Amino acid sequence: MSRSRKILSVVTLSVLVLTALSGIAMAQDKIGVIDPQKVLFQHPKFEQAQRQIKTVVDKKQAEAKDAIDKTSDNNEKQRIFETKRQEAAREEQKIMEPIFKDIDLAIRTVAKAKGVTVVLDKTQVFFGGADITEDVIQELKKKNA
Repeated sequence: MSRSRKILSVVTLSVLVLTALSGIAMAQDKIGVIDPQKVLFQHPKFEQAQRQIKTVVDKKQAEAKDAIDKTSDNNEKQRIFETKRQEAAREEQKIMEPIFKDIDLAIRTVAKAKGVTVVLDKTQVFFGGADITEDVIQELKKKNA
């Protein structure tokens, strides 16, 4: 056997071994799935956050209307509208951020407790995966009691 054939054989064998090992590693992953919308809607502070967001949006709309009524320049009206819309979006993000952090922590806590190494959105999975949605909801309720 020539030297180049030996090298080719070793490289081929190495690729096959690495492929097999990566397949074994993937087979050891335990996949969990959640319904993120259900988790969000069941968060104990979600309704309160939605009320706060509505208040902010209503306030920003009123501010925009008042400022728009004071000008006749259509470009200025558009700028005011965009500014107030962006302000409302930033406020909404601030209000929702702690809820998203709570959800992330609850998912991680449940996944670790159940030995789940990968968590996917339930709507993106065609088959398989352990549904941990209710466990995550219970963890959120426990942490926010």
